[in-house]
Amino acid sequence: MSRDAVVVGINTYSFERLSNLKAPSEDAEAVAQLLTKYGDFEVKRLPAVPDKQNNRIRVGRTSKSKVSLTMLEEALVELFKPEGENIPETALLYFSGHGLRKHRGIQEGYLATSDVNPDFNIWGLSLQWLRRLLEASPVQRQIIWLDCCYSGELLNFEEADPGNGGKERDRCFIAACREYKEAYEEVSGNHSIFTRALLQGLDPRQRTDGPVTNYTLVNFINQALKAAPQRPIYANFGGQIILTGRRVESNNLPLEGICPYKGLAYFDCNEEDPQYFYGRTTLTDQLVEQVRKGNFLAILGASGSGKSSVLRAGLIHQLKQGKSLSNSDSWPIYIISPNKHPLRSLAEAFVESELSTIDHASQLAKATELISTGAAGLGHLVTAAAGEGRVVLAVDQFEEVFTLCRDETERQQFFECLLGALEPTESKLCLVIAMRADFFGKCAEQEYAGLVSKIQEHLVTVTPMTQEELEQAITEPAKKVGLERVEPELVTQMLADVAGPGSLPLLQYTLTELWQQRTVNYLTLAEYIRLGGVQETLPNRAEEVYESLSEDEQLATKRIFLRLTQLGEGTEDTRRQVFKRDLVTPQQSEKLIDQVIQKLTDARLIVTNELRQRTEGNQTETVVDVAHEALIRHWIRLRQWVNENREALRIERKIEAAAQEWQGKGKLEEVAFLLQGPKLAEAESYLLDYSDLGLLSSLAQEFIQVSQAVRDRLIREEKERRERELEQSRKALKAEKKALKEAQRRTVAVSIALLILVMSGGFVFLRQRQFQTDFYDIWSDISPDIARDEKLEKTLHQLLKQADSHKQAADRNEQERDIERALAYYRKIRAEISKNLSSLNNKQELENLYKESESSLNYMIQTYRIPQLEQELKDAQINRKFGTLIKTSIPRDFERQYTEGPLKTTYAILMRELGAKADLNDDGLVFSKVEADQMPCETLKKIQELWRKYTENRCGFYDQQSSHLDRISSISIPACPELASATLTSLIFPPPYSYAIDRLNYCKIAPQNLLP
Repeated sequence: MSRDAVVVGINTYSFERLSNLKAPSEDAEAVAQLLTKYGDFEVKRLPAVPDKQNNRIRVGRTSKSKVSLTMLEEALVELFKPEGENIPETALLYFSGHGLRKHRGIQEGYLATSDVNPDFNIWGLSLQWLRRLLEASPVQRQIIWLDCCYSGELLNFEEADPGNGGKERDRCFIAACREYKEAYEEVSGNHSIFTRALLQGLDPRQRTDGPVTNYTLVNFINQALKAAPQRPIYANFGGQIILTGRRVESNNLPLEGICPYKGLAYFDCNEEDPQYFYGRTTLTDQLVEQVRKGNFLAILGASGSGKSSVLRAGLIHQLKQGKSLSNSDSWPIYIISPNKHPLRSLAEAFVESELSTIDHASQLAKATELISTGAAGLGHLVTAAAGEGRVVLAVDQFEEVFTLCRDETERQQFFECLLGALEPTESKLCLVIAMRADFFGKCAEQEYAGLVSKIQEHLVTVTPMTQEELEQAITEPAKKVGLERVEPELVTQMLADVAGPGSLPLLQYTLTELWQQRTVNYLTLAEYIRLGGVQETLPNRAEEVYESLSEDEQLATKRIFLRLTQLGEGTEDTRRQVFKRDLVTPQQSEKLIDQVIQKLTDARLIVTNELRQRTEGNQTETVVDVAHEALIRHWIRLRQWVNENREALRIERKIEAAAQEWQGKGKLEEVAFLLQGPKLAEAESYLLDYSDLGLLSSLAQEFIQVSQAVRDRLIREEKERRERELEQSRKALKAEKKALKEAQRRTVAVSIALLILVMSGGFVFLRQRQFQTDFYDIWSDISPDIARDEKLEKTLHQLLKQADSHKQAADRNEQERDIERALAYYRKIRAEISKNLSSLNNKQELENLYKESESSLNYMIQTYRIPQLEQELKDAQINRKFGTLIKTSIPRDFERQYTEGPLKTTYAILMRELGAKADLNDDGLVFSKVEADQMPCETLKKIQELWRKYTENRCGFYDQQSSHLDRISSISIPACPELASATLTSLIFPPPYSYAIDRLNYCKIAPQNLLP
């Protein structure tokens, strides 16, 4: 940030009662030169004239050199309140000339410009105006030095001192003398008494204990003028302001533009970073030794402990140097981060970066093909690259395999590929991983090719730095670039403030800010305190940047940071990469997003990179990432955003993931790939509750809209179908009533029963006429005086007795007639309870009845239907006739949809009268929870068990290789050739699948870790 000064020395005055002066121009020029040479100030001189002899600008000293009031006002406005964003960090005014005091009811002081004329009420620059300008100024450090001589009127310089008014600022105010005192020009020299002392105090060569500050300057002037006829007045507010400092020798000058600190970034293994990487020598030596001894190394540490830096600028830099291990400078070294698709990242590591687009695509395709074969393919790549030496493969941010990769199959393949390639390459591959320690538990959740034991056997932990190591990390990089001084008090305070193993990013960010904010050639404790110290510099900076944004930019910033935060699952929240295009929405334009990203990048809060996409032309895309997880942990506003919207983020991520899958399928408008049932309801609820957050990408919004449109179309079609069937049912009901009027008692009973059942959701007539008659007989025999609820309960109990009677008969005689009637009774009981339970009072009794009938229904199916299915599966193992779904069929074809085999029998057991008959409406669909609930859980589990058993664990209701049970894993099983890579779910239940999938989830058909 800049340091600007306006230096004014006025010798010449037009007003005849103000004498011309000699010293001001010399005073001002001497101050200007000293500020330029030792203070790094950009100085504007008034009046300014060319010095042709020395080829520069100097303060004018002849009678032609004048300064008008307009010139001075404009210069001060430009200094203290400039237009635009280029605000100087420090602004200084030095004035030498006459001062005037005006008595008009009140006393008012002025700085006399060349054009003053009190007779015409032209007094010069008002000190009250100057005070208001300083109060309104955005400049952090304000310095005013006034050397005004007395000329007939007294001047109270305190009128221009803003004190501590206005915003919090660091201010230094010094004037030559108190009110009612004259400022003297020195008789024997070129300077006034005050300016001579000022120049001596500003000269850093007079000091051996550091730079000249506003406080040391005041002390010096007080001592120098102790015996002088005038005593200056002064006031310092706020923190210390460095004014000047000694210049270092030319061979030790700061390297221009190079900051030796990394902010929130890691130290990399490039040409620049390692020379500024200090404090980890012992740890680096330990890592090098582990590489020498073995072919696997795990570097674990807390977030912010410096894992990436010691991996890159420590270990890998040393290997590239070849000074610690023989010939390591010739080893190929590949560094990757897993990202969302670790196998793709692994393949890309072996592709040369400087290739043309076509060659890059060709090489990537070959590497991808080899990696897809697993450890053998990786071994081939390693052997080809290694030559006579070794290959080092470093996987940084290893925890991304768990946080960003959501595909359990790819995760497992990645681990098997890496660890499986270690042995066949006969030690040519050296695998190094760097991972957050809190993710070690994730490695133990599954076998993962022996990953846990590997880590335990070859672990190096990144522990907190010692005090000595921290001091090296603070001071040595500064020395490397020629910084003259890091105050010892600053080092002491920083060491005290660095608490915990995760503070290194905060330390580096604070050092970077100190470097950016430094004055002359020092890092000071005063500036450190002003920034807020190690713990507050980063959050303070983030808050400062946020507050500087417009309202639209703030909304975009909130959305960007929420999108960039990965919610922890048993671990702390982490960062995640997002494509810039996914941040653009109809509500927030690309121009706005670009604008905000640029500002956040300039503040070093986020980073952007170009990522080559596997698309036509292999185009690159911009990805955005949080600069470091420390920002997520320590910026209070961001923590509040995340905590307040954690549930919204959870749902948003699910919707975005589903939208990405849909896009990968070509955006097909098929129910199988769209949101449906509870998932669509959740998405619609999300839009109602959280739409103001604007988190959803344009793709996700489109995905929901298409899902809604398809859902509405299906409902409309279903409504039309039901209306047609209702009309048919009415006609059938009319005919049935007429046929049943054989006796008055039965006619009345039938009418009442039909009325009750129609009111409770409709009645599906059974095929067996005897079952209808039994139901009507039971209903009519019960007293008509009792309540409908009680009457229905009694009827169902009587039906249960009838069902049990038929079950017992079936067990005795194994007659199909008894089996069918028992199944029909149990189904009817369950269907009526499902439809009426919510509207009845005696829920507990009916729930017990429901469970009892489900148990009996399952018994009948398992005893009399499942054996047939098991025999067909055994036969299919030999004849391979598992059955297929005929493509030209429709759901209303029922069993005719299938060729002969166990698939057809499975359908009949679940959907038709042979078993559970979930298809209550005879439309070939499971279109409600009532229908789905007809399938007993134990029956579903048995069917799953048999299909897994006789297909060697390949086929079933879901893809067991999936990370969780959802609509995709319930539709496709790539490993099931017996059913043409389809699931039982997709073959038995026509879309929409949601009710069937919900029933499978409820019955816990999938292992616990796969359930939503």
